[in-house]
Amino acid sequence: MVGYVAKVEGISMQPSLNPDFKSTDYVLLNRWSIRNFDVARGDVVSLFSPKDPDQKIIKRIIGLEGDTVKTLGYKDKFVRIPEGHCWVEGDHHGHSMDSNSFGPVAIGMVNAKASYIVWPPQRWQRLHRHLPETRRPINLTDAHFDLLFPDFFFPSL
Repeated sequence: MVGYVAKVEGISMQPSLNPDFKSTDYVLLNRWSIRNFDVARGDVVSLFSPKDPDQKIIKRIIGLEGDTVKTLGYKDKFVRIPEGHCWVEGDHHGHSMDSNSFGPVAIGMVNAKASYIVWPPQRWQRLHRHLPETRRPINLTDAHFDLLFPDFFFPSL
């Protein structure tokens, strides 16, 4: 299967998806585009939930392997994303079960990239890659972070 349409449930991706309570968005999930796990920061993806492998969730990729992210309530304030993993978050912080709850996710759990909102008709649009400035990995925000603090947050690295 190259792709399929899925219903987006909940408020975790507001305002990007399901921006109001009047309608529910349906998105085209493109499996072909991730066949080589070619994903980028800012992509909206579908993945198997680390909490319940029978459930699929839709989140935004915030960080990729080697990135360092400042978390929003995770057990560690800063996390360096290990090889073969990514950091995913819902756009509606505080109302999302995401990496801030379960940590980095194996990239192999990503099963599709959300390409378009296909329903309702008034919401038809392409989903563009977008990474909020406030959620950029800190190694992208400050290229000198590792030089300034090599052992402060990451003594075991």
